[in-house]
Formats: sequence, structure tokens, C-alpha cells
Amino acid sequence: MSQAGELILEKHHDPIGARIGMWLFLFTELLLFGGLFLLYAIYLNKYPEEFHFASSQLDQFVGAMNTLILLTSSLTMVLSVGSLQRQKRNLAILFLVITFLLGAAFLVNKYFEWGHKISHGIYPGSAELMLHPKGEIMFYGLYYSMTGLHGLHVLVGMIIMLFLWYFLSKKTHTAVSLKGEALESFSGKILTLADDTGRNIWKSSTLGENISQIEVTVKGEISEETMLSNEVKLHNSGLYWHLVDIIWIFLFPLFYLIAM
Repeated sequence: MSQAGELILEKHHDPIGARIGMWLFLFTELLLFGGLFLLYAIYLNKYPEEFHFASSQLDQFVGAMNTLILLTSSLTMVLSVGSLQRQKRNLAILFLVITFLLGAAFLVNKYFEWGHKISHGIYPGSAELMLHPKGEIMFYGLYYSMTGLHGLHVLVGMIIMLFLWYFLSKKTHTAVSLKGEALESFSGKILTLADDTGRNIWKSSTLGENISQIEVTVKGEISEETMLSNEVKLHNSGLYWHLVDIIWIFLFPLFYLIAM
């Protein structure tokens, strides 16, 4: 005679709803940056000469390097999503880590670029900047606010990648423990452990009276539900990262190339 122990774990996943929610969020982000781009266009039209001169004082090489870094990070994010869809989890993690490192490289470049300007007293509210024409003051105000907001989005994306790395690297396991009176009731019987599909994944020998405790840890493959959930998380994070890259593609020519 045997006694089956069944462990059922039910989770609710709504991939379509998650994707729709992400697109709505991205739309609000576009509205946010769209308003800032409109403000930039208004002041560019009002102070064209000052904007062109201030733009010429920025380092176009650093801006181009950051553009190349983010474009490459978009590629590695696509490769990460594609790898997970092909069930190559380790490869997906590798490309995700590369994307994270590229995002970090972007922020490091931006840190040194800002640091160089700040060391020369060029930052919003500084006494040095207040001596410049009003158009240049507006240019640098928009430069710091828009690139700073974009940098914050890059940082958020990197934090999301850390969570994704955790979810993708997480090993699945089920732990079951029986002792005391709960175990005594199964004396002389055979225990089996089944998954949520009813498939037996563990079976004991006949339990004797001298057994005081049973602990079973079952390590298994990631379920299809978990794989789907991870794919949705990575896909949505990829959409967010691509938006961050697209925003920079607009910021780069507006701040670094108008003088050319």
C-alpha cells in the first residue's frame, strides 16, 4: 500500500496584460521626453547662435562613443531575448551581463563628461555660468536636465537587469519534510511525491517504525510557466532598454551635433 504526497503550486501569469502594461508605460515615457524635446526646440529657435556655440563646447567624441555603446547594448539585449526564446538560458544571461556592463560604461563616460564641465564651473546655477549669455544658460540647463534624466533611466534599466539575472539564474527546487506524528501515520507505507501534472518524481521504500524524519529536496528543470514568465520579463525589459537607446539617439545630435 502506498501513500502519495502531492505538491501543487499554482501561479497566475498574464503575458498579454504585462506586455500591454509595458507599452502604456513606454508611451508615458515618450510623452515626458517629448515635452522636453519641444521645450528644446522652442529655445533653439529663440537662441540659435548661443545654442550652436554651447554645443561646440561639448566633446563630440565622447557623445559618439556613448552612442556606439548604447547601440551595441541594444544588440546584446536582442541577443539575450532571442537566446532565452530558444531556451538557451546561460547564453541569455551572458548577453544580459554584457548589456549591463555596456550600460555601466555609458554612465562612467557621462560621469567624466559632467565632471569635466563642472570642474570648469559650467553647471546650472553656478556663478561662472551666470556670466554667459542667456541662451547658453538655457542650453546647459536643458543639457543637464535631459541627459541627467536619461542617465537615471539607464540606471533604472541596469537595476532591472540585476533582478532579471537573479530570476534567470534561480534554480528551482521543492523541499518536503515529514516528522513526528505526521510521519507515524505513514508507518509501513510507501510515499511518493508527484508534481502538478501528477507525474511521480520521488518514491520511498517501505517506511519502518525506526524512521523519525524524512526530508526530500527535488531539483528539477524550470517549468514552462516559469520560462514564459522569464521571457515576458526579459522582453519587456528589452523594450524599455530600446526606448532608452532611442531617446539617446535623439539627444546626441541635438546637443552634440547642431554646431556642425
